[in-house]
Order: sequence, then C-alpha cells, then structure tokens
Amino acid sequence: MATNVPHLTLNNGVSVPQLGFGVWQVGDDEVVPAVETALQAGYRHIDTAAIYGNEAGVGRALAASGIAREELFVTTKLWNAEQGFDSTLRAFDASLQRLGLDAVDLYLIHWPVPAADAYVDTYEAFERIHAEGRARAIGVSNFQPHHLERLLGETSVVPAVNQVELHPFFQQAELRAADAAHGIVTEAYSPLASGKGVVDDPEVVALAREHGRTPAQVVLRWHLQLGNLVIPKSVTPERIRENFDVFDFELSDADLARIAGLDRPDGRVGADPDHMNAGAPA
Repeated sequence: MATNVPHLTLNNGVSVPQLGFGVWQVGDDEVVPAVETALQAGYRHIDTAAIYGNEAGVGRALAASGIAREELFVTTKLWNAEQGFDSTLRAFDASLQRLGLDAVDLYLIHWPVPAADAYVDTYEAFERIHAEGRARAIGVSNFQPHHLERLLGETSVVPAVNQVELHPFFQQAELRAADAAHGIVTEAYSPLASGKGVVDDPEVVALAREHGRTPAQVVLRWHLQLGNLVIPKSVTPERIRENFDVFDFELSDADLARIAGLDRPDGRVGADPDHMNAGAPA
C-alpha cells in the first residue's frame, strides 16, 4: 500500500519516505490507534520525540502492526535537558528502550538551545551513535544556518536532515537554500501551520477547488513538490487517510507561484530557535 510514496535519498545513502506521520501533542495511549491508522493508510515513516511522551505508545503500535522493521522509518529526537555528550548517550538508550527498537532510522537534536551551548558536544555523541549503527542517520531540528555552520566546522558527519517549522506562511527560503548547499534534506513540521489559517487562506481554498482536493492536500502536495520531507499530524482517521492521498495530482508552476506569494515575515507560529531555551540543561 505504501509503494506509491516517493522516497528521498539522504546524504549518507539512506532512503526515507517523503511523507511521514507526526505525533506531536498526541498522548501515549491515543498515539497507538493513531499510528495504527496511519500504518493501515500506507504511512511507513513515523516521527516522534522524547519530549512528546509517546515513544512507548509508538513502539507498541509498530510492534503490533506486523510490518517488517526494514519497511519502517522511525525518527525520534533528543530533548533539550539531555544535551551534552554523556547525557545524550543515556537519553538515546532510554528512547530505544521505550520504542522497543534496537536502532532508529533518524535521530535529531530537537533544538540548538543557545543558552546551553552544548549542541556540538551533543552532536559528537550522535556521531558515536551513528558509527555504532544504532541510528542509520543523524541530524538536527530547528537549526538556523549559523548553527549549522558552526556544527559543520566542528564535527565530521554532515547532518542528514534539518527539521524545521515550514508552511506557506513561513517558507524558510534562506534556510532551505543553506540546507541544500550542504546536502541536508529539509523536513517540514507544522506543515499546515498548526491551524493558524493556512488551510483557510483564500488562495489555498481556490487552488483546492480547482484541483478537486482539500486545502490540506494542496498544501501537502506543495511541500512534496518543493522536495521537503513532510510530517503532517492528525488523530482523526479520516484526516490521516486524506493527508496520505496526495500522490495522484500535481500543482503547476503557476499554482506553486501562487502559494509562494503567501510567505510573510511574521509567519512563524512556533518558537524562535535563537531564543528557545526551554528545558536547557543546568
């Protein structure tokens, strides 16, 4: 069922389904049926994080699915409070235990946490985890170009992915260009702007009407055609399936240009990585 999902090849040769399923703000019990529904719909790429508190539920759903491990792509993330070399290694072991896995496909630093100034040491622990084969790929989340430049200058493994807030109101062209210059795939979280009006925007609604699709499907299709990894999140079975049904239509260059015009300087709906220090290690 998942064969029609395009895959992107990361800079270390690992293949990842371009459309994944995010589980932010989904409780540990609620996440089990949500992931089960996603897997039944055809998703094979699941994105969680230690701070979400639902790694165990994700693991239960994966185990119950009967889907072969090599067909699944599982991402989790290190929370801010665990940054630092030794604490990262301990936190990763705990994530694996909760997930019930021997390895993850992608491990990300959740935020750069500038107040802690620990992301270089943290990433060196990621490099060890990667060398040991316990994470097939490693990367970062919410890293600005200047964070990436420092990391690239002081470590040896180029991040495979940079997962950032990205949607039509906040298109991150400069950041996407910086990622691409280093062979880093950009992954979009909050791809529909977390309910902040993207799917109600008149231009998006008009495009949806023209294509006989929902506004959410149009926006997800835009992400795919930009070349982003994208991880929509829902707990509603109909919406989970609808978000996956985006592979049998295309937006024209003119359509893409209309969406490009929606970018706005105040479009960010989440935290600013340069000032996000919640949970910073003491």
